[in-house]
Amino acid sequence: MRLWHESLLTRLPRQQLLGQHRELAALRGNGWGKKHATVNYIFQYSPYKLYQFHLLVLDEMKRRGYNPNQKWFDPHYRGEHCPRYTKLRPCALTIPVYPEHNAAYLDECLANLHAKGIEI
Repeated sequence: MRLWHESLLTRLPRQQLLGQHRELAALRGNGWGKKHATVNYIFQYSPYKLYQFHLLVLDEMKRRGYNPNQKWFDPHYRGEHCPRYTKLRPCALTIPVYPEHNAAYLDECLANLHAKGIEI
């Protein structure tokens, strides 16, 4: 499980973009708070930050002509099998959403894509 550097979202191939959506949906649902080596940093922040990141992916999906389930645009929604958030407070949008998404992380993501035969 990985969150791609947000500067790559508009350039990700279809498979990686749709995979990112699936991973974000899983994290927003029952995956929240469960250890995942490459994304543990997200648990230091409000789940609202994950929603903000997911919005970037959802917007890119829409830009490409995909029709993601509109329920994911609700910050309180956590999937069909998870209770909705009832006390989730909005937080300021930062750029990048996660400070961990720095130049070194971008290089790591590019190397990961390169290992998959994807050049961006």
